Amino acid sequence: MKAVKFIVPAIIVVAVVIFQSLFIVQEISQAIVLQFGDPKKIITKAGLNFKLPFIQNVVYLDKRILNLDNDPEEVIAADQKRLIVDAFARFKIVDPLKFYISVGNERVARSRLSTIINSRIRGVLGTQELATLLSTDRARQMQIIQSQVNEEAKNFGINIVDVRIKRADLPPANSEAIYKRMQT
Repeated sequence: MKAVKFIVPAIIVVAVVIFQSLFIVQEISQAIVLQFGDPKKIITKAGLNFKLPFIQNVVYLDKRILNLDNDPEEVIAADQKRLIVDAFARFKIVDPLKFYISVGNERVARSRLSTIINSRIRGVLGTQELATLLSTDRARQMQIIQSQVNEEAKNFGINIVDVRIKRADLPPANSEAIYKRMQT
């Protein structure tokens, strides 16, 4: 009877240690094993893996192409026309260690990328006239924006797959003025 009192807690302790030592990386994820906050190992292949229990922890990062939907921003074109531009981007984490060190997590990365994308959109569209944005030359403008954003995103371990403008509208005040002119 005394042996059972020691065996059951010992089995529970061993089970907890084994449970804390194992982790699974899914097909859609990549993992960074951290020891006291220091990156020790990067795992990009799916499967069962081991870590030191209670000393190491695991941070999972997505391998898939992720979406970033920016808030609409006001842009002034070269011909001084104001536009409300609604853009989105698709990106992928290609260097998990650089990503973890530079931005830490997806939320911070999205915020930083959003700022960069809005800046590049303002820069490129600010040098173009409104008619250029509405023409077939729009694809070339998107390519320029994407390459500029990609240059900066490399510092975060991110590859920008695509940048697109969903909508480019006149501000509501301009639309109302045009509508009133049409009425008269």
